[in-house]
Amino acid sequence: MNPSTNNQTIKKLIKQELPGLMKTDRKIRAWILQLTKEQLTGKFNEIETKTESRFDRLLEELKRDREEQSRKWDEQNRKWDEQNRKWDEQNKKWEENQKEIRKLYDGLEKYWKDSNRKLNTTVGALGARWGLRSEGSFRNALKGILADLDLKVEHIDDYDEEGMVYGKPSSVEIDIIIKNGQLMICELKSSVSKADMFTFYKKTLFYEKKYHRKGDRLIVISPMVEIKAGVAAEELGIKVFSYPEDIQEEL
Repeated sequence: MNPSTNNQTIKKLIKQELPGLMKTDRKIRAWILQLTKEQLTGKFNEIETKTESRFDRLLEELKRDREEQSRKWDEQNRKWDEQNRKWDEQNKKWEENQKEIRKLYDGLEKYWKDSNRKLNTTVGALGARWGLRSEGSFRNALKGILADLDLKVEHIDDYDEEGMVYGKPSSVEIDIIIKNGQLMICELKSSVSKADMFTFYKKTLFYEKKYHRKGDRLIVISPMVEIKAGVAAEELGIKVFSYPEDIQEEL
């Protein structure tokens, strides 16, 4: 008999007889169930193994994707931080530039203000010298500038009975400034000659004797001081200033 035909005959016989045996023969039924269980268990294990493998691959892919996304976010955050840092630096430079510009502007404003004052003072001195303006107006202008500098000028008009200043009894006018407890005896004049400088020095002696108080500083403020008058001032201990603003350096 052909083996193929024999196998088919056996399969046919099993299909015919097996259902009946499963119902009537307990051992056959148990054997078939055991055999089926072993087959199914192997299939289930194989399926479970494949499922776990696919699940592990999926988890690994998700993990890689998450790590890649996290890396991209970190890189983007670093770029943002770098950009913010650059913006902060730029803003800081801008603020510093604005401060420098403001400082320069304030300096220029002060410079022009002082320059205009000095120019006006000089022009006023020329006018007073040539008789175009009175000496009193010039002195009042200087007092106004000193007042702006928080220096109050007190005018003293007294009578020199002994003739210490002019060689005979006469009225003597002198200005003083008191600042921080210091007494400054002043002469405000559009122009000063050598004789004017000696006259001012005699005025200071008269004041000190009259009021029993020695001047801490002897000051002449004038935009026009003759050379000989400047030499005399050094010999007499008198400080000469061309403009009222220059006094602040001495305080």
